[in-house]
Amino acid sequence: MKASISTLILCAAAFFPFAAAGASAQAETDSLARFLPGEIDGWKPSADELYTGDKIFEYIDGAGEVYRAYNFRSVLARRYTKPDRPDVIADFFDMGTPADAFGVFTHGLEGERLDIGQGSVSSAGQISFWKDRYFISLYAETETPEVRRTLLGLGRAIAGAIPGEGKLPGIIDLLPERFDPRKVRYFHNHLILNYHFFVSKDNILLLDDTTEAVLALTREGTLRIYLLIVKYPSPSAAAQALESFGREYLHGDPESGPVQIKERQWTAAMSGRAHVFIVFGAPSREEAFSIVYLACGRLAGGRL
Repeated sequence: MKASISTLILCAAAFFPFAAAGASAQAETDSLARFLPGEIDGWKPSADELYTGDKIFEYIDGAGEVYRAYNFRSVLARRYTKPDRPDVIADFFDMGTPADAFGVFTHGLEGERLDIGQGSVSSAGQISFWKDRYFISLYAETETPEVRRTLLGLGRAIAGAIPGEGKLPGIIDLLPERFDPRKVRYFHNHLILNYHFFVSKDNILLLDDTTEAVLALTREGTLRIYLLIVKYPSPSAAAQALESFGREYLHGDPESGPVQIKERQWTAAMSGRAHVFIVFGAPSREEAFSIVYLACGRLAGGRL
């Protein structure tokens, strides 16, 4: 029996969303794959897999939350194989913006610094770097001198294929010179903040996707002094966050001045425009005030 015209229309309507989704996924795959070489030192692609949105958890179960915290869009995972050699995997992430590509890169800064892309680090069997709105992770389960050379060559080839460079988040310009901009952490939410420096199990600084924050560290002798700068969508939102931090962390009014949390560990906080500045671990009341005042002064001086 021939199908009726109405039945064919219904079947086509049911099919087209899947066809459209498949075409969209293929377009995204092709868009990212153009930056990856077809061969590197005899290693050839064996498979490409694309993950978007929450599907990141199907690929990276434990660390998926980190990428989602930086507004992850998609990742193309390509496996390179070579007979009798360890596989090499390239994870090419589209983070949507240079700021978030930089941010997810700063989540893991441990390792040797390399001159690849706009910032790169290397540890055993792994290289990660960022350029423009992309974050790239390269790794092999076993590292040999040959694999190491291939990882380096692959990283340079990918970085060279990305034509543009991304602008660093402007909030970094507010850091006083004693804080190394190469060691900062850039993020949006309190879960990432707590990973690098625990403040509170609750979101007392009212961080969310509308905020951007930078955490910087300076080591002076045995001291570890942290400076946190948060940019809010408005001055009133910044004032509300400062009041919340003062109440929950300082147990008082931040405008009353620095507070000694532990011996030789002072905390100070102040706001300026739509920003909040907080120093943790300063060795004295005067030092705590000096750091936040200097950072806030850079804002007043037109840095951002």
